[in-house]
Amino acid sequence: MTQFLLITDLDHTLVGDDQAMEGLNRKLELYRQQHNTKIVYSTGRSLYLYQQLEQQQNHKQIALLQPNILICAVGTEIYSYNHQGKLIVNNQWSENLSEDWDRELVVKTAANFTQLKPQPESEQRPFKVSYFLQEKTALQIVSDLEKALLQQSLDIQVIYSDNKDLDILPRKANKGMSMTFVREYLGIEPAKTVACGDSGNDIALFANRKEKGIIVANAKQELLDWHNENPNENRYLAKAEFAAGIEEGLRHFGFLGE
Repeated sequence: MTQFLLITDLDHTLVGDDQAMEGLNRKLELYRQQHNTKIVYSTGRSLYLYQQLEQQQNHKQIALLQPNILICAVGTEIYSYNHQGKLIVNNQWSENLSEDWDRELVVKTAANFTQLKPQPESEQRPFKVSYFLQEKTALQIVSDLEKALLQQSLDIQVIYSDNKDLDILPRKANKGMSMTFVREYLGIEPAKTVACGDSGNDIALFANRKEKGIIVANAKQELLDWHNENPNENRYLAKAEFAAGIEEGLRHFGFLGE
């Protein structure tokens, strides 16, 4: 076995079945010690909500492993730990996203859509503007919103996931682009990288990628539909849910032994 890079979503992917996560964590920590395997969390959560999840898992005495790198807010923020164990933001990534990004104009334009309900302040980030949007109106609203933003010459992308969450990001920012940045930063080749997810905001981890991909069995329909419409031999749809699905996929690709 050799070193590999695991990049995984948290909610409903790694997190959701405590027993399965605990078992996978033991194996991953062993591989990290023996093979210098790298673990990266890529979550839609803000840093605040990630730390809240950490506390919840600690309270249950089934802790998350400390990742080598943390990607928050749908790929718009990248953190690593300093020697004191504190999370430090990656300024190079932030500077890259700041080009051609006008957050104030994004908010002003989106305010014209009354169907959009702002998410809590903790989820409004420097490079992410987030709303709740009901599924029944989503298709038309997302299309109209994208047109309105592009008419303002904004270089953005709109991501709708979990049948309720709408995020407006710089076009340079998503889970896939942040994965590439982190992978290159760590010096790990695509063939030794595997990404895991369960929802629409994880599509960027899998679309036109050379990295391996694992979709857990409990994935949202939006991701399953996309997966079926875009077959790729580098992507594996697990039969098991949550962390058990990740472990199944890692064995499928040969990253974990028996």
